[in-house]
Amino acid sequence: MPTCGTKFYTYSNEWKKGYSEDFTVNEKERIIGSIKKAIAKTGYKVEKVWGETIEDRGSQITFSALGQQAPIEEKKNWDPNFDKRQKIKAILDKIIPEFSVRLGGTTSVDVTKPGIDKAYGIRKLQDNLGIAIDEMIFIGDALFPGGNDYPAKEAGVLSIKVRDPNESKRVVEAIIACLDRTYEPEVYEKKYI
Repeated sequence: MPTCGTKFYTYSNEWKKGYSEDFTVNEKERIIGSIKKAIAKTGYKVEKVWGETIEDRGSQITFSALGQQAPIEEKKNWDPNFDKRQKIKAILDKIIPEFSVRLGGTTSVDVTKPGIDKAYGIRKLQDNLGIAIDEMIFIGDALFPGGNDYPAKEAGVLSIKVRDPNESKRVVEAIIACLDRTYEPEVYEKKYI
């Protein structure tokens, strides 16, 4: 479920798209133009970027202040208290109120269609895979109000806050290690993966 739950894929010998809540061309232009205006209005300038700072992901437009390929230490130092992105989000909330604007990762601001977020994705998982919400575990770094992971928490999923992908990996490994010894991977994979 990439891009905040706006897309859904399943895998059985190959990836198959279940849905993708894509923007229209006009919506993309409006969002990208609005992001550029918000950045200009804040006056935030960065000396070096690693890749594109505004990414069109089809169903999500993401602003990554330093670019998606920026080293994690650079990202962590840019906006550690979310102050810069909160200002950008506040501006975007006013100029594009017809879209959902959320903070994610360490330097990003995500824009999706309203109501198409991680809670939407959780409900789609429930419907498509037959897994009850109280049987799910969600791991994310932006579980605070306004964060792109917060809708999953609001949906009622047991949510675990992490700092970064490495901590996510450690949490998943710990969960797997704690599973009941009657756990049968092939049965689980057949049913859920």
